Amino acid sequence: MLVATSLVACTPKEDTSKEKKEPVEDVKTAPLSDEKDKYLSKVDVEYAFEFAKGMEEYKTNEKLGYRTAGSEAERKTGEKIGEEMKKIGLTEVTKDAFTVDSWEFEKADLTFTDTAGKEHLAVLGGYQVNFDTNGVKELEIVYAGKGTAADLEGLDIEGKLVLIDINQREEWWINYPTYQAHVKGAAGVIAVQEAGYAEVDPDALNTQDICGPDDAPAFSMSQTDAGELKKALEASKNDTLTVKFDAKSTVKMDQEAYNYYGKIVGKDPDSYILLSGHYDSYFAGFQDDNAAIGMMLGIAKGMIDSGYQPEKTIIFNAIAAEEWGKSNTRYDWSTGAYNQIFNIHPEWVGKTFANMNFELPAFEHTTQDEIRSTYELNNYLTEFAKEVPPLSDVYKDGISVVSPLRTWSDDFSFSIAGVPALRNDFQDSEFMHSHYHSQFDSEDAFNAEALKFHLNLYGLLTIHYDQTAIVPLDFTTRLQAMKDLIDADAFKQASVASDDLTKEIDHAMSSAEEVNAKVADINKEYAEALKQEDADRAKKLYEESRELNSDLLAAYKYAEDQFVRLTWEDEPIFPHEHAQNNVKNLTASIEALTTGDIATPLDEYLYAIDNNWYAYDFDQEVFNYFTDYVIKAPKEQLMWGAGRIVDHEDLFDTIKSLQAKKEQTKPDLSVEIATLTDALGRQKELLQQTVTDETASVKKLGELLSELK
Repeated sequence: MLVATSLVACTPKEDTSKEKKEPVEDVKTAPLSDEKDKYLSKVDVEYAFEFAKGMEEYKTNEKLGYRTAGSEAERKTGEKIGEEMKKIGLTEVTKDAFTVDSWEFEKADLTFTDTAGKEHLAVLGGYQVNFDTNGVKELEIVYAGKGTAADLEGLDIEGKLVLIDINQREEWWINYPTYQAHVKGAAGVIAVQEAGYAEVDPDALNTQDICGPDDAPAFSMSQTDAGELKKALEASKNDTLTVKFDAKSTVKMDQEAYNYYGKIVGKDPDSYILLSGHYDSYFAGFQDDNAAIGMMLGIAKGMIDSGYQPEKTIIFNAIAAEEWGKSNTRYDWSTGAYNQIFNIHPEWVGKTFANMNFELPAFEHTTQDEIRSTYELNNYLTEFAKEVPPLSDVYKDGISVVSPLRTWSDDFSFSIAGVPALRNDFQDSEFMHSHYHSQFDSEDAFNAEALKFHLNLYGLLTIHYDQTAIVPLDFTTRLQAMKDLIDADAFKQASVASDDLTKEIDHAMSSAEEVNAKVADINKEYAEALKQEDADRAKKLYEESRELNSDLLAAYKYAEDQFVRLTWEDEPIFPHEHAQNNVKNLTASIEALTTGDIATPLDEYLYAIDNNWYAYDFDQEVFNYFTDYVIKAPKEQLMWGAGRIVDHEDLFDTIKSLQAKKEQTKPDLSVEIATLTDALGRQKELLQQTVTDETASVKKLGELLSELK
């Protein structure tokens, strides 16, 4: 079966066909304001680089690095960032504590005798698990292919290490084969990236968030070391080998981590522009995310050194525990940002114009720089990008803006809380396949021109936002996307009408367009007042706009609450898309089965329904575990994923039955057809209900916008 999916942080790559992506425009060369010119003259790439490099000072693992959630290395690095904030002139520097599950990964050294009779040392990467050999310990190791239920069938793995190959981009995340081995009694899994990640070099290791329990251990081995180990296993008796393992990985529940922020206080101390980056890392983490912290502080320093006096208050926020911070949950990353905006500073919501989040900014990921934003900022940013002059000797194809946000970074947490967010995009880059989350994410991959470009771009964008009276939220973009993503065929199959929904979308878009015109006029007048240094006029416009600004942000939060749902692979969708997808795939499956065709439903349709892809290769205990920890977990365990899953259709038994009957001659498929028909009935009802609810929500949004015209 060919499955065109791609996994990152428990997720397959989103369908980019849904994205709003503006075409490349010719770059204009409009003169910049004096404030912007002064800022650009003070940008110090060397400063940003040196601070980023200096973040590697503290580590949990002396051989590999790691600065992980709640660890001493993370704590000391946070203190260093806080002191630097004070040093460069930020004020009100604050250390915010929050609860996190901590991880200290100290070592994982595996020694075996190779086929030449020589002792071979393999230094392994780690995952967020509890495992301690208490010094060197002898363990048996076996090779188990991909680590699926079928691969483990008949293997004696009780108390043994299990070596597996994995492709987390195209097959499954590390938690599935790890937990499969765990329930069979394995001491732990050692995973080798055969493709998908760490492709830069055969010596590359890889670490990701585990998305699983702490008592199911896993480690990472390079292709080079695995090649030698496999040869030794093949040459051994009974396909097992005794190895010496010296490992210590410690997860502790309910510990503390700290977010740091400092301010450039503006004329309005209660209206914010929030810049952020995370300071935890795997390995050295130079791009991800040392360079982002260096860049964020570089922007702050450039503004302070240039003497820029902002209208709004600019907050620079260094976030802990982005890579991982919560054990045994699908949504185990972005822990620091989620806590910052939902639990520590919920009062920032409604006061913050925008969050600009930075990730991997010192590498030219593509020839066209991408800003990824929430729908409502797309048009504003596209217009801004047209006015940006050449900033550096990179990104020859200019700047594009893509929407919506993805779940893979902290901006998503800020956005669903009600803070319009954006980030420098990186996820379509070859870097994600090659260097990402490996020991090769080091200063060797540093591109000074890319860092300079982003220092300049996001400093200018911060000033641009600062000189805007009203948050520039254009709701037509989201509403048009919702309309475009109504699948007429699926609605017809479900006998669900879309007329009322499209009518309300059109009404809301009409109101949104009137609001856009009003906001644009006020912002234009405000910018002119600032340009002419007419402080009284600017202040009057700003004060008169406060209520409109607050109401727009409230409408934005309403839209995020009502219209952002997630697939079982963490892809943002509109509520109706969940059942719409399932109706299409169930209908196609039933049609094929009625002709006796089993292969097509298995190969093309059933795997795309909720999380049923994992039913193909893993036991029911594993499948149920990773289903239940989403649908039965408390809100605090799910964090930013809480309430975002629409539904779950369990097809485990049907898939297993069809797999068993696939090679039979003219099997009886009546039970499977009946089961899928029942499921289709439920999904049709669900589509009707979600469309009804979505229609009411669009109507409410339209009413909110109508009041602002």
